Amino acid sequence: MSGKLEGKVAFITGAARGQGRSHAVRLAEEGANIIAVDIAKQIDSVPYPMATPQDLAQTAKEVEELDRRIVTRQADVRDFGALKAAVDEGVAELGPVDIIVANAGIAPQSAQEDDHIRAFDDVIAVNLAGVRHTVHAAVQYLIDRGNGGAIVLTSSTQGLTGRGGNGSGGMDGYVAAKHGVVGLMRSYANWLAPHRIRVNSVHPTGVNTPMIVNEAMQEFLSSSPDIGNALTNLLPVDMVEARDISNAIAWLVSDEARYVTGVTLPVDAGFTVK
Repeated sequence: MSGKLEGKVAFITGAARGQGRSHAVRLAEEGANIIAVDIAKQIDSVPYPMATPQDLAQTAKEVEELDRRIVTRQADVRDFGALKAAVDEGVAELGPVDIIVANAGIAPQSAQEDDHIRAFDDVIAVNLAGVRHTVHAAVQYLIDRGNGGAIVLTSSTQGLTGRGGNGSGGMDGYVAAKHGVVGLMRSYANWLAPHRIRVNSVHPTGVNTPMIVNEAMQEFLSSSPDIGNALTNLLPVDMVEARDISNAIAWLVSDEARYVTGVTLPVDAGFTVK
């Protein structure tokens, strides 16, 4: 039985592990072939270990085990030229892009922030400018095909609220970037609607991935009880799973959501209404 995305090509950033890998696998389950991009190396201002080339290879392995095709490339979303080259190489192998998932992001929150300016600048560059680069690296393929398409931008509950703010460079940048993603999404939804390209954002609460589950983040959250208490969910769960976000994205990019565009979709265990 064919899936909801049979024959589609999905371009996913931050695909080496965590949510990005989960999205790649989930869309592959529905029949999509994948262009998977990740920096797969460390950014100095990020206080936890980032993904590796081995992580990206594991994503490829899991997609291929589903009998789907995947092209992986290491590229930094801050570098538009590298990102565009990665997309073009993927298209040369798999065909034009139908789906864009701008997922790459960092969370440089730290209890011992050495350089608040650098932390702020880096998270804005990755989590906001990188989202714009991701869309612009691939969207012309969707436009030129003339068959519509779907774009999902990964924001956060922090793109809908300001809870947990503490004035640090990492937190300020994260909240500002995730709010900025909503502005991009709404602008792009208007820009691309005449081409039948839908654009939405997803807003996870804390997700059980290495970006959240690490010593640096736990130290940050425990450094101020007020922050930890502000970031709790309404439903009695500490975190959701990456698969929960992937299921929402799989629906948003499918024909089941063919008239859904311009929405901010929380997958947040009630965080935003608490």
